[in-house]
Amino acid sequence: MSAPKNTVLIANRGEIALRIIRACRRLGLRSVCAFSEADRGAQYLDLADASICIGPASATKSYLNIPAILAAADIMGADMIHPGYGFLSENADFSEAVAQAGLTLIGPSADVMRRMGDKVAAKTAMIESGVPCVPGPDSVLPDDIAEITRIAQDIGYPVILKAAGGGGGRGMRIVKSNDALADAFMLTKQEAQRFFSNPDIYMEKFLEKPRHVEIQVICDSHGHALWLGDRDCSMQRRHQKMIEEAPAPGIDRDLIAKIGERCAASCREIGYVGAGTFEFLYENGAFFFIEMNTRIQVEHPVTEMVTGLDIVALQIDVARGAQLSITQDDVQTVGHSIECRINAEDPITFAPSPGPIDYMHVPGGPGVRVDTHIATGSSISASYDSMVAKVITHGATRDEALARARSALNEMRIEGVSTNIPLHCQLLDDDGFAKGGVSIHHLEHWLEKRELDHE
Repeated sequence: MSAPKNTVLIANRGEIALRIIRACRRLGLRSVCAFSEADRGAQYLDLADASICIGPASATKSYLNIPAILAAADIMGADMIHPGYGFLSENADFSEAVAQAGLTLIGPSADVMRRMGDKVAAKTAMIESGVPCVPGPDSVLPDDIAEITRIAQDIGYPVILKAAGGGGGRGMRIVKSNDALADAFMLTKQEAQRFFSNPDIYMEKFLEKPRHVEIQVICDSHGHALWLGDRDCSMQRRHQKMIEEAPAPGIDRDLIAKIGERCAASCREIGYVGAGTFEFLYENGAFFFIEMNTRIQVEHPVTEMVTGLDIVALQIDVARGAQLSITQDDVQTVGHSIECRINAEDPITFAPSPGPIDYMHVPGGPGVRVDTHIATGSSISASYDSMVAKVITHGATRDEALARARSALNEMRIEGVSTNIPLHCQLLDDDGFAKGGVSIHHLEHWLEKRELDHE
């Protein structure tokens, strides 16, 4: 019988690294935080049991450097690696390298990651599992523009071209007519190669006013898979989420349960182990699968707030080989939760605003949670993503969660750098968002109107 795994190397930074440190502490596990030179001296590192530098500020030489991360795990005696989100979290080669080193990745296997990371293969798997998908062929597009045109006409314009290996809002292009198709195809193919080293692209029907709704799952290695509820992530700018909430307002709960059960069933069929998220577009009472994220999500706290579950701790437990201690009947959604992503950026131009934090005050009170790795005296690096905090609120109703979010954001202070807190305060007062159920285009239209009003 092998010895229990008890040391986790955290191959990530910032608020998600701190979130994992806290989960390790709760589980009685030793945490080791890998950091780059840009993050040396960061306050959250002091909360880990140990830390180790893995390279310079450049992510390619540190947080994306697989040999450096594996060497750090060996030096520090880690037997598990948690990749968090971003960086190497959905990199199948990394998953494979971790396994070959005799370590455990807190995430799915390389084979499953490759299958679900390829959007076309994932769509095929979902069709086989009975999960509804956006209209369009479950195969990559050929290079013959005449054949591509025929496919587009069969689907019906507008269509959207997507990189098969894509994510993060890149490698996508909307096409509204035959005349624009050839150029859009070549540009998307080039973008797919540049960003994802995979030129394959596919085509789907472009839905006009969909919502972005996702299902959270957790699965163990003993054949158990649960869905932990749903989230609405429709408030997006350039495909980047800004505000998320759970549950998705105004959608029939029986329909959500039906989709959730199908997601859990598909996880059992493909042998998925770990936390994951199925992302859907929802329009006119119908769900359409778009992709699966094989990692923890930035917005997982809203699900934790309404279910009372620690998803990161569950994620670590199942990676250690434990059987899920809860059943589907134990998963209950209580109340409503809203998350606002706080970025160090200009609230008008969205230009990043790195630099030192002169003063920071974090809000509190009933139903208020703030996930952040910064404090007074911290410094925001220009080398990484600009997100510095997540303000999460919970209430018995959506209105109560909204009221608490407004209060928390009005109380929060971050001085020394610009943040998007003023923008969030405006968005929470927007009539459309307050009513619930806005489409993924709502924020872009809101920003366009704001720009016109300032001209």
